[in-house]
Amino acid sequence: MVGGVQSLGGTGALRIGAEFLARWYNGTNNKDTPVYVSSPTWENHNGVFTAAGFKDIRSYHYWDAAKRGLDLQGFLNDLEKAPEFSIFVLHACAHNPTGTDPTPEQWKQIASVMKRRFLFPFFDSAYQGFASGNLEKDAWAIRYFVSEGFELFCAQSFSKNFGLYNERVGNLTVVAKEPDSILRILSQMEKIVRVTWSNPPAQGARIVACTLSDPELFKEWTGNVKTMAERILTMRSELRARLEALRTPGTWNHITDQIGMFSFTGLNPKQVEYLVNEKHIYLLPSGRINMCGLTTKNLDYVATSIHEAVTKIQ
Repeated sequence: MVGGVQSLGGTGALRIGAEFLARWYNGTNNKDTPVYVSSPTWENHNGVFTAAGFKDIRSYHYWDAAKRGLDLQGFLNDLEKAPEFSIFVLHACAHNPTGTDPTPEQWKQIASVMKRRFLFPFFDSAYQGFASGNLEKDAWAIRYFVSEGFELFCAQSFSKNFGLYNERVGNLTVVAKEPDSILRILSQMEKIVRVTWSNPPAQGARIVACTLSDPELFKEWTGNVKTMAERILTMRSELRARLEALRTPGTWNHITDQIGMFSFTGLNPKQVEYLVNEKHIYLLPSGRINMCGLTTKNLDYVATSIHEAVTKIQ
């Protein structure tokens, strides 16, 4: 059975889910249940669950800096070692900040361990459509977990894929095995909502609802999402090609191996500092860059600047 609660963006969906779990999951008001977030992750994941009262926020292995890809074995090991009934925050697609997602086969391994260990999946779906350009493909992991009989939460954001960032349109989807469970969960969530934002704004939500329910608008929107995803993929390919043409030290295939809005470049903090201060190219200290900021007009400048940073700064 599936139910949902409208929220103020994806962050609001995460917070409502976290508040509910802190009050009712794994015993009443059990704030000691471990909550696992990926290393690295979107920094607000820690803040949301801490603000909801959870006392034990842990990280699970995700990014292998040496191979610039997924640390699947580390991930699986952490799942095996986690206490039963722990909560795992999972990125549905286009992992933020690494841009690296498990393959379907890897997701199956992850789900298998989580089911055996009685671990609770809390998906964060902020970029559906922006990973591959295909809404169905980007929702594959969530749907697979549901098909395997998991009860789970999924925080959805429509900020990016609808271009409604300042309208704060989100949804918390709840999957439970029993109809009565859904009714009880939604009843408690409505109480939480009532004392937080009380009632979410209607305008953005109506735009989303109208688009999703009208076949012609839905077709046009999915086409637009595909166009945006393809543009990001093109920028990745062009940046990699330019860096390789410049013979920039290191390997750059990870730029095209990754997907979504962000890329973990592999640049170190000193190289990032050089790009920010000397070239006015703004990245996070971790080396994460927003691929949407790349255009045909600035690609050459960005590539030569990265080349300079890598060759001059060790």
